[in-house]
Amino acid sequence: MHDDDPLLRAEGLSVSFGGLRVLDRVSLAVPRGRVLGVIGPNGAGKTTLFNTICGFVRPTSGTLFFDGRPLRHPRPHQLTRHGIARTLQGLGLFPRLTVLENVLAGATHRARTGVLSSLLASPWAQRHEQRLTEQAMRVLTTVDIAAEAHRVCASLPYGTRKRVALARALISEPRLLLLDEPAAGLSEQETADLAGIVRGLRQHTTVMLVEHHMDFVMNLCDELVVLDFGEVIARGTPEQVRADPAVQRAYLGEAVPGGADA
Repeated sequence: MHDDDPLLRAEGLSVSFGGLRVLDRVSLAVPRGRVLGVIGPNGAGKTTLFNTICGFVRPTSGTLFFDGRPLRHPRPHQLTRHGIARTLQGLGLFPRLTVLENVLAGATHRARTGVLSSLLASPWAQRHEQRLTEQAMRVLTTVDIAAEAHRVCASLPYGTRKRVALARALISEPRLLLLDEPAAGLSEQETADLAGIVRGLRQHTTVMLVEHHMDFVMNLCDELVVLDFGEVIARGTPEQVRADPAVQRAYLGEAVPGGADA
């Protein structure tokens, strides 16, 4: 496998619910160490594409490849074993647990301590737990909320809880991080801060995101794929996509906003 080969690739991916085709022969590639954005009007099939990659939806036809190998019907709870992690629109945090406890919940696939070892408080179990805690704190530092580690999630503002959800996904050290509308509900400053965090992740993690916030997408993503009625209608750099007539028509005849000065 070469470094210039895509980490994730979809070939002819189709999904139908009854007689309704939600994805129609979608093909795309997610380059390693890059941020790929999937955009499109409401109902374009973006969330269905994410759910298919994550195993929540089984494709009617087509194939997914991860690191050059077929990714056949992954179960959602097994994603981290493949090196894939996802954030959810609804956050899915445990509100009565602390920030640190929520992040550690994302490391279950790495937790090797058995029940007996934990009950006996063996030195091995203690060392393993300490290593996981240190890893969680490093991740919280990456998303700039280490100071909130011991606060209960329910007491935190929404923007901070979004970062907790991101940290929980990152503790699994994914090779591919799927972000489902990461900027939704954030202020302008929070959105800009999040973009800076995601840019920094590219050193170690490939990122694929679905987002409606066009300024965020245009200023962050290296490449874009545009869906409309389940079909890919454009792909390329943000500049190429912004100038594409098919994309402008899909967005109600208006030019797609964005750009370095947006």
